[in-house]
Amino acid sequence: MEARSLSVLLLLLAAAATPAPRDGEPRSCEAVRKVFQLRQLGSFRGVPEFPRAGVDLQVCTSKNPTCCTKKMEERYQTAAKQDIQQVLQTSSATLKFLISRNAAAFQETFEMLIKLAENYTSTLFCNAYRNMAAEAATRVQEFFTDIALYIFGTDISTKECVNRFFDNLFPVVYNHMINPGLTDVTLEYAECLQMVRRDIRPFGDIPEKVIRQMGRSLLPSRNFLQALNLGIEVINTTDHLHFSKDCSRALLRMQYCPHCQGLILSKPCMGYCLNVIRGCLAYVAEVDLHWQGYIQSLEELSSAMHGTYDVEHVLLNFHSLVNDALMQARVNGPELTEQVNKVCGPPVRKPTQSPHCSFDRNKYSQGLKMFSRDVEETLASRRKEFISHLRLYRAFYGGLADQLCGNELAAADDIPCWNGEDVVKSYTHHVVGSGIKAQAGNPEVRVKGTDPVINQIIDKLKHIIQLLRGKSFPKYDNWDLRQTGSGGSVDEQISGVCDDEDGCGGSGSGEVKRVLKITDFWGTNQIISGRQLFGGLLRKN
Repeated sequence: MEARSLSVLLLLLAAAATPAPRDGEPRSCEAVRKVFQLRQLGSFRGVPEFPRAGVDLQVCTSKNPTCCTKKMEERYQTAAKQDIQQVLQTSSATLKFLISRNAAAFQETFEMLIKLAENYTSTLFCNAYRNMAAEAATRVQEFFTDIALYIFGTDISTKECVNRFFDNLFPVVYNHMINPGLTDVTLEYAECLQMVRRDIRPFGDIPEKVIRQMGRSLLPSRNFLQALNLGIEVINTTDHLHFSKDCSRALLRMQYCPHCQGLILSKPCMGYCLNVIRGCLAYVAEVDLHWQGYIQSLEELSSAMHGTYDVEHVLLNFHSLVNDALMQARVNGPELTEQVNKVCGPPVRKPTQSPHCSFDRNKYSQGLKMFSRDVEETLASRRKEFISHLRLYRAFYGGLADQLCGNELAAADDIPCWNGEDVVKSYTHHVVGSGIKAQAGNPEVRVKGTDPVINQIIDKLKHIIQLLRGKSFPKYDNWDLRQTGSGGSVDEQISGVCDDEDGCGGSGSGEVKRVLKITDFWGTNQIISGRQLFGGLLRKN
């Protein structure tokens, strides 16, 4: 903005040093030469010293002598497109910052939640089941790596992740708790235990409860994060438009053709500006309806993500359900041994001994203290704060042309303005509305067909709206990401009620009080793709 103010000041000085034009004809091209060089469009030598006949001009044609050449007209056309791109990017900068910073902050928060949940689960094994802690650690790490990959976009089934975790945990539990021995069971025997786990149900209904809770909380969180990243993509797309030839010529006529007549300080009339910009942004205006639906859907989903859909609660109390599962296996030990013996036979052991717990509890105990927070810093409150700011931009695309002309491009009311041919008191042509259909009567810009890039971003918005509104949310018995539910609104798909069956009040070793401090939503964190986290996220200090 400082550079822009300096440019305006220099323009005024240049204009003041130049005799005023008479009868629409500039006496000298000195002011035009200065502005042309100031804008770094070319050197003095490229601009005539005195007006000349403009027979070679294609857009900035005039009956009067002109300060422009064909080469200048080409440079002006490039500058006109660059100017409008810059104005577009400036107008969306605050919105883009809002979404990108929150996307980065929510992602970092999810990373933190997953790491804390892994730490709680590892601590459980070290404190209460020390003899199996080392073997269980690998299973815990693999499980939370899968959870991270799912939240950050990998197309995997979390139902299978949960089942795989309990399948892999059962041989460890059987060997150290149900039928303990001095040595470990063989690999072949462990594989047999994994295969029979789902049939003999050593952990009771705990795995199914975990599946329900994870399904209800992880998918909405995943969709929420994907929606934020799509919001950034929408803005990036509309910030870098490809303007049609007719639009480019209209922009040139509106912004720089006055210079050819020595009118370097004139601005377009408001109605004229609206016709040109609405014509150039006709395709972008088509985004408006879907952008409004996008923000409304984000708002509805955010308000519904509580109770069993609160990912913070579900992840940080996962270890409680694991403890419940282990205690149930211990209680049913004799019956489980009998069932296993029928299928796998008695334990076949190998002459090795599992190491004891090597988990550094002090290290993580100190680390967890860093995340203490008060009620105002919950994930839900931050999400609510973000939505309240985003709601202000619901009509952003519908009013974009008006914003650009009103704030940047057009002349103020009651000031003589440029109408595309001359400086007049007011613009007399019909002013069209926004959108493609409204451009049929646009006197300044011809709009034909559609823009495939804008159509693609609209299709993506439609898709994410469907996801946010619950049309792929999990049901009790089938919640793979690839399945589609029956539709309906968020309120129909999601009930915020937290029932006892889903363990919202905690169980087993006791509910962990949430001690997560949400990261600074206005910080400078960068967005990281889910795949970049593979193998590294859950093992970093």
